[in-house]
Amino acid sequence: MSQIRSSLDEFVQTAGADLPLPGSGATWRRFAVLAEWASRDLSLGRLCEGHADSLAILAEAGMRPISGATYGVWASRSKHVGTTAERSENGWLLSGTKEFCSGSGIIDRALVVATTNEGQRMFDISVAEQVSSVVPTSWPSVGMAASISETLEFTGPPIPDEYVVGPVDFYVNRPGFWFGATGVAACWYGGAVGLVNGLAEWISPEPSDFVLLDLGVAISALEAMRHALKSAADCFDDDRTDRQRRARFHALVTRQIVHDSASVVLDRVASAGGAHPLCHDEAQ
Repeated sequence: MSQIRSSLDEFVQTAGADLPLPGSGATWRRFAVLAEWASRDLSLGRLCEGHADSLAILAEAGMRPISGATYGVWASRSKHVGTTAERSENGWLLSGTKEFCSGSGIIDRALVVATTNEGQRMFDISVAEQVSSVVPTSWPSVGMAASISETLEFTGPPIPDEYVVGPVDFYVNRPGFWFGATGVAACWYGGAVGLVNGLAEWISPEPSDFVLLDLGVAISALEAMRHALKSAADCFDDDRTDRQRRARFHALVTRQIVHDSASVVLDRVASAGGAHPLCHDEAQ
């Protein structure tokens, strides 16, 4: 855990410190940076993306992050568990349970979506103050185990009104929702790049035609992902009046292209390298 926290701190202080906001005119550079960090270690990429997305959400809400803090977005919803917030005299009381809280025990703060009497609201919380316990064995993962996306239970002191992020239903209705959804796909792409780079380093100096074929197909799939992400980024930076409608379309199409192409990469890397590149590379 200390290693991934150290790497996340490095991202926050270096590449993450001047990452362009999505839709600001340099979205492709944002995606490329997220992909590059995910290519090193996909669990790390997941946490870097969560921090970057948090800062973009706060910026949309006209808020500033806590200086020096590492952030994540905990917004999953489930029919099995729920997170609620009730207004009290001194703020909002957070309670309940939420699944897939990436960075549990690593990050300092999180943007948490909870159900209120008014609708869904988002809160900027201190993890140390608001997380009461971890549900045992709630992240029995092998792949991306280091992202520590555990199920958490919440309690703690009231959350002041100044830490409420945006209006009711802000998280899903804000203009940048689909921008952020595509940033996740940039990390999928980065993970696939890491696999192909690892395969290229592992294969023998004189690979068979079959291995070269698999490598070529995997590289072609990477190019399809890169092109889809670049097209989406260009759409997000376009300031035409119908940008929001087009952003949703591009996000959904891009995520599907990246998902399907990443599956091709997984298949071809396994075909070319056998178990070695998928089982002996702990970072992926």
